[in-house]
Amino acid sequence: MKFSLALLLVFCLSPFLSGLQTGSPKAQANSSSASPTKTAVPDADIAAAKAAGKVWVNLETGVYHKSGRWYGRTKNGRFMTEAEAKKAGYRESKRQ
Repeated sequence: MKFSLALLLVFCLSPFLSGLQTGSPKAQANSSSASPTKTAVPDADIAAAKAAGKVWVNLETGVYHKSGRWYGRTKNGRFMTEAEAKKAGYRESKRQ
């Protein structure tokens, strides 16, 4: 009886406990999602695009950045002119 109760508790609580592991992919993804990430875009390319007046478009959100912490740093993005970004339907970031 005690064994079956303990087994039942382990079975019911295991989904909740698996997210608490420090090495789990969920825990790692949540801890790094709030900060800008380095992309494959070198700093020299970012500086050149900024000097040319290009914006950085986050292709996942449809938002473009003229400057700021996300400029050239989102995982899925590309540089283009502001006119190209607007023509493609992207919108300017409300926050820089």
